[in-house]
Amino acid sequence: MDLNKIHNVYFLGIGGIGMSGLARYFKFIGKNVAGYDKVSTEITDGLADLGIDLHFEEDVDKIPRSFKDKEATLVVYTPAVPKKHQEYVYFLANGFEIQKRAAVLGIITKDTYCFAVAGTHGKTTTSAILAHILKETGTPITAFLGGVSENFNSNFLIEGNEYTVVEADEFDRSFLHLSPMVACITSIDADHLDIYGNENEMKKTFIEFSKKVKPQGKLFVKNGLPIQGTTFGIEDNSDFSIRNITITNSTYLFDLVTPTETINGVMFNKPGKHNLLNALAALAMATTLGTPLSRLARALASFKGIKRRFSYQINEKDLIYIDDYAHHPTEIDAVYEAVTSTHPNKRITVVFQPHLFSRTKDFALDFSKSLARFDEIILLDIYPAREEPIEGITANWLLDMIDHGHKQKVAKQDLPEILRASRSQVFLTLGAGDIGQEVNSIKKALSEKVC
Repeated sequence: MDLNKIHNVYFLGIGGIGMSGLARYFKFIGKNVAGYDKVSTEITDGLADLGIDLHFEEDVDKIPRSFKDKEATLVVYTPAVPKKHQEYVYFLANGFEIQKRAAVLGIITKDTYCFAVAGTHGKTTTSAILAHILKETGTPITAFLGGVSENFNSNFLIEGNEYTVVEADEFDRSFLHLSPMVACITSIDADHLDIYGNENEMKKTFIEFSKKVKPQGKLFVKNGLPIQGTTFGIEDNSDFSIRNITITNSTYLFDLVTPTETINGVMFNKPGKHNLLNALAALAMATTLGTPLSRLARALASFKGIKRRFSYQINEKDLIYIDDYAHHPTEIDAVYEAVTSTHPNKRITVVFQPHLFSRTKDFALDFSKSLARFDEIILLDIYPAREEPIEGITANWLLDMIDHGHKQKVAKQDLPEILRASRSQVFLTLGAGDIGQEVNSIKKALSEKVC
C-alpha cells in the first residue's frame, strides 16, 4: 500500500483513542478524512473541530460521496467494529483497501526511528512521558498516544517525521506490525485471554515482538521478565535503576543510576511506584539518542500527566477525587498503592466499571481481592465494548465474590447522589469503559458536598 496514492482516509471507529490519533495525523498531512463511530464524545468533538466529517449512524448513505472512490480511499478499522457492520460490509464487497489501525501505524512508522512501548500495563504513561521528554529536548517527533497528554492536550503530536513514538498494543497481536528501532516491555501479566487463550501464548507473542526490534536497535525490559534486554527496575541491580526514593509534597525525589553515570535528586510528580517504573523506562529509551542525562531528567520534572491516569479532579485537604483508567487487577492494585501512599489514613471509596465480560470472567477472583482492599466498593454494570454477554457473568456475580461489608452495585445515574452521601474522604472512579463520561457530574456532586 502506497500512502502517497491515497487521497481519502475513512475510519470505522474514528472516536477510539488510537484511531483518532491516526485521523489527526492524516488530516495534518493533507488527506481528506471522514469516519463513523457509535456515539459523539469529547474526542469526536475535537475531530469535528478540525473539519473532519463524522456521523454516528450505521448507514452507507452517510459515507461522503468522494470516499466511495475505491481507487483513492483507504479504509481503516478497529477490531471493535463488528464484521457485520453495514459500512464495513459495503467497503469489503466493493473491493476497497481495508486495513487495521495497527497495520497502518506500522506502515507510517516503518522508515522512521521508531520508539515502541509494549506491556500489558504502563504503555500509555510511558509513551506519553517519552514523547514529552523528547519534545522538551528538541527531538523532531511524531507521537501516537493511547491517552490525552496534559502537557500538549492531545493524543497526537507532530513536530517532525524522522522520529516516532507509538504504543505497541498486544491486543489482537497488533504490535507485530511494528519494526521499532528502540522498544521497551513494561510488563507481561495475563490479559486478553479471549485472544490468546492462555498466558503462555501471550508470553510467546511478546517474545515474537521483541524480535521485531531492528538489528541495530535496542530493547529495554523490566527486570525479571522472561525476555533478554537492557533491564530497568527500582532499588535493584538493573542496568537502569531508581534508588534512594523519598517523597516530598507528593513529589518523588530519587537517584537515577545508568550503566555510565548517576544523577542525584531527580524529580517526578506522578504518584505510585508503577509510574516511577514508567518514567524510568521512558528515560532509558530516550538515552539512546545521546542527549545528556541531566537534560532528560530536567524534562521529566515538567511532565504533567495523562487524562484518566490518576487524574486529580478534586484535591483538597479532606476531599480527594481521582479518576483512572485501571481495568485489570494489577492496575487496581497499583492505584491502591499510589493513593494510600499519597493520602494515608483516609477512608477510600472506589467506583469500578468492569470492562469486558471475558476479562471479568477470567480474573474475577483477582478483581474481588483487589477491590476488597478499599473501604467502600461500588460496582457498575459490565461495559461490553466489542463483546456479547456471557451467561452468568454480571456485575452482581462479581459483587457476590467480594468478601466485604460495604459494597453495592448501582446504576451510573445514581452515582452522584450516592457518593455525595458517603463518609469517605477519597473517591476513585476506575475503568476503561464509559465511566469517564460521569466524571463531571460526580465532581459537581462532590464539590457541593464540600460547600
